[in-house]
Amino acid sequence: MGLDFQQFIPSLPYLLKGITVTLQIVVVAGIIGFVLGIILSIFKLSKLPVLSWIAAIYTSVFRGTPLVLQLMIIYFGVPQLTGIQIEPAIAAILSFGLNSAAYISEIIRAGILAVDRGQKEAAMALGVSPRQAMFDLILPQALKNIFPALINEAVSLTKESAVVTVIGVTDIMRRAYIMGGEKYAYLEPMILAGLIYYVLVMILTTLAKVVERRMRRSD
Repeated sequence: MGLDFQQFIPSLPYLLKGITVTLQIVVVAGIIGFVLGIILSIFKLSKLPVLSWIAAIYTSVFRGTPLVLQLMIIYFGVPQLTGIQIEPAIAAILSFGLNSAAYISEIIRAGILAVDRGQKEAAMALGVSPRQAMFDLILPQALKNIFPALINEAVSLTKESAVVTVIGVTDIMRRAYIMGGEKYAYLEPMILAGLIYYVLVMILTTLAKVVERRMRRSD
């Protein structure tokens, strides 16, 4: 008994096609999470109690329950409640996007609070509206400061995307499982899938470091 990767060489193109599926889910879910995260972070800092309560409850629910549970509820629950079947990839994007928003909102909120309050007061003294001050002055500085934390969230999202295999999305993990079933040998394709995820994370981390260095030079 031993490892035999040679038998899986003909199936490598099939496995590599899963990268596209994984990246599509991660990118779209990441955009949804980022946009919704900004909205939630502003709600949390709002002077209107109802908005801060909504954001707090949202964050509590999505951070306090397992991601795989949220995925299953969206995939199986939406058809049960509406009678409309939802595609596995759409369910994955929605669940990951909504879940990521809860974590990103906390990151952005912390970044906004870290910006010197005097800058907002100075903007107000110059007649700048609170909304304009937030989006043109405070939020850009906050995003610059929390860039490493946002990259960490993107890395986590990339790795956690493997969970979509439970609802049949043919991502990297699912394809590796199918390859293993065909040969009755699962370890080799799982190792190959692990290497692909590792490479994706290393590429993302490297690109993030390049962007971060350029941001520091622009200071």
